[in-house]
Amino acid sequence: MGIIGFLVFGLIVGALARLIKPGRQNLSILMTLVLGVVGSLIGGVVATALGTGDFGELNVLGAIVAIVAAVLLIGVAEGVSGGRRSVR
Repeated sequence: MGIIGFLVFGLIVGALARLIKPGRQNLSILMTLVLGVVGSLIGGVVATALGTGDFGELNVLGAIVAIVAAVLLIGVAEGVSGGRRSVR
């Protein structure tokens, strides 16, 4: 999967994570993309470590781990910001 694939998948993962996480998140589309890409990188690393696929390969376990990681990252981002509203 190339750079464009990681960005598209990261945006999808970030959007799904925001839908799963309860409450209203004050995150921009760029922050959603960043957290989704980081989540997808974590999912790829975990899937590779478990031997279910290659790092750049899209698989079910990597996608699930990516979404869970992105949900956790959104929680961390909210905790760090202290619930402040983002400037748009």
